[in-house]
Amino acid sequence: MKTIDNFNFAGKKVLVRVDFNVPLDDQFKITDDTRIRAALPTIHKILNDKGAVILMSHLGRPKDGPSEKYSLKHLVTPLSALLQKPVQFANDCIGEQAMKAAIGLKAGEVLLLENLRFHKEEEKGDPDFAKKLSQLVNNDNKGNGFYVNDAFGTAHRAHASTAIIARFFPEAKCFGYVMSSELTNADRVIKNAVKPFTAILGGAKVSDKIVILEQLIGKADNIIIGGGMAFTFIRAQGGHIGSSLLENERLDNALKIIREAKEKGVKLFLPVDAVIADKFSNEASRKTVAADAIPEGWMGLDIGEASQKEFAGVIAASKTILWNGPMGVFEMDHFESGTKAVALALAEATKKGAYSLIGGGDSVAAINKFGLASSVSYVSTGGGALLEYFESGTLPGIEAINFS
Repeated sequence: MKTIDNFNFAGKKVLVRVDFNVPLDDQFKITDDTRIRAALPTIHKILNDKGAVILMSHLGRPKDGPSEKYSLKHLVTPLSALLQKPVQFANDCIGEQAMKAAIGLKAGEVLLLENLRFHKEEEKGDPDFAKKLSQLVNNDNKGNGFYVNDAFGTAHRAHASTAIIARFFPEAKCFGYVMSSELTNADRVIKNAVKPFTAILGGAKVSDKIVILEQLIGKADNIIIGGGMAFTFIRAQGGHIGSSLLENERLDNALKIIREAKEKGVKLFLPVDAVIADKFSNEASRKTVAADAIPEGWMGLDIGEASQKEFAGVIAASKTILWNGPMGVFEMDHFESGTKAVALALAEATKKGAYSLIGGGDSVAAINKFGLASSVSYVSTGGGALLEYFESGTLPGIEAINFS
């Protein structure tokens, strides 16, 4: 793995692909700066080496070109505060203004480019667009340009800035600290897990987790399934789930996974009880019933206390733990208990020596909500990328650095 520690950036202009896709409120204020903070060590390494940093990222999913809502200019002030130095801004990521700013950038300075996805060519993986981006640092024919990919959250996309651009830096490219840390920690779970290995999967849909479930059946000792997706498994076995989430087209998949887990000696845990509600609201009437005996007109929105106790016991006996997806609608205070119980069990297991990896947007949001991010081993910044890495063993953004 070619990482940022293998290079000295003195006199270099470094184009860094970061993942600054952060949430903004109606006033364009950042509500969670986790991804920006994660990129700071990479930026500091280059600056400390006396290099110049040009940052490029996407923000949201703009559909029709530039817009105020998705402009990265809103990140300039908070980024400057975090870096404790002024950050310059280019109102485009290519073109005359961006090139002028890049050429004028001096060692120790930072330039942030405008949203890459304001150009449709970014998501199309357009080589000409990638070349224009590369020329921001490869413009003096002195070989001082360098490319660093530190955006694990988008490494599963073959976009211009994450995969295609690397071909314009045959030798001058590497992973930043976020990318290298993500890969090291992912490999620790999927390739070198200390047994017993427990995978906890939650969230709404079985369809989102089919492939990772199939992969984990060959690797994990225990698989815990919670959240809305659990009800498809319960219904597949003849249980009554009321108005709970159900993917009818995935019932056969659920039965296949149950069968394969049994054949391979993997213990599969489903909720035994559920906190149910008569409507999807924090203020709904609620009660706890058996997870396979939910009456019509009611829906499961969390796991119950018996499930929490059973899952916590499995977690406590584990040496390696992967958590992807909440146990219920944790955003609502009345249905956060199951997800909180899992988070607390993970923190306790970690304290006693287990290795715990948290991956996926909702799981990260949950661990942060309960103030436990510092109590687990590693919190991944890339949900979809992490799952795809587990599924395929590589990603376009990784291939671009290692093999292009």
